[in-house]
Amino acid sequence: MRAVVFVLVLAAVALVGYVGITGFFLAHAAASLLKVGPIAAALATVAPPTDPLALGYRGDPLAALSLPFETVSLDTPLGPTEAWMVPAAGAEAGRAVYVHGIAGAREDGYRALSILHEAGWSVLLITYRNDPGAPPATEGSYGFGLTEWPDLEAAIRYLAPGDGDRVLVAAESMGGAILGQFLKQSALAPRVSAVALDSPAISFGAVIDHIAAQGDKPLPGLIAWTAKQILPFKTPLPLSRAEVADAYAAFPGPLFLAHGSADRIVPIGPSQALASARTAPTVTLWTRADHLGSHAEDAATYGKAFQDFLAQVKG
Repeated sequence: MRAVVFVLVLAAVALVGYVGITGFFLAHAAASLLKVGPIAAALATVAPPTDPLALGYRGDPLAALSLPFETVSLDTPLGPTEAWMVPAAGAEAGRAVYVHGIAGAREDGYRALSILHEAGWSVLLITYRNDPGAPPATEGSYGFGLTEWPDLEAAIRYLAPGDGDRVLVAAESMGGAILGQFLKQSALAPRVSAVALDSPAISFGAVIDHIAAQGDKPLPGLIAWTAKQILPFKTPLPLSRAEVADAYAAFPGPLFLAHGSADRIVPIGPSQALASARTAPTVTLWTRADHLGSHAEDAATYGKAFQDFLAQVKG
């Protein structure tokens, strides 16, 4: 009997140790994901593509798409930051803002820009805190939208200066978290008339769950739960508040949502749940692509879905 008890106690200790250690390393990885520098450094080791519609391309709108543009300055809470203003070619159908993801760049918006410009929209491609050339955040980390949303607010104030002005906001990856926090917290939220999302990171908790589930580790749910308990000791950011699905579910305007089931960074589940929760007009595109890869998987289908969305939007 004592031997059985001993074995059970030993198994319990081993289980607690396994969950505790793996949860600690997951919390460390999640906190490191938000550190400024490592992701950008890793991306810098890869040769940028020559296709301006490919993720990672670098070059201004004139060099990339032969589109005239103006470099403008936005007054953010941390100081001025640059944006590229690409005007509509003719009569303006509306105005849009593009928000890139973590360690990304305004050039990542060229897929959305190409569709919007063809439809007659003027587009503002922004930078925000911690981008190259933009003011750095004092904490040296990305905030999963919790700290960046005032920079988007500055862009919307620039593009839609009056209470009667309206803009469309296209956001990708962590840009979705930034826009979600803006919709939750900004007095200017009513100036957003439509939203276009691609692989949106709308839940930091879901990202942790997704990371834990990869690699076929035993008890991924328990590991993820443990990591979430440890995370407040690894970062001062209140990441439990980095959840914005409710803001998008309640958003009254048209919404476009593209996401791939093979996304290794941001899980598709929260996007699908969001689409189901929406009652306002919603256009979805579910693909088999990896992160931000839905356009590359089938550009024609992506463009058609986006145009269907734009048909519901009043500029």
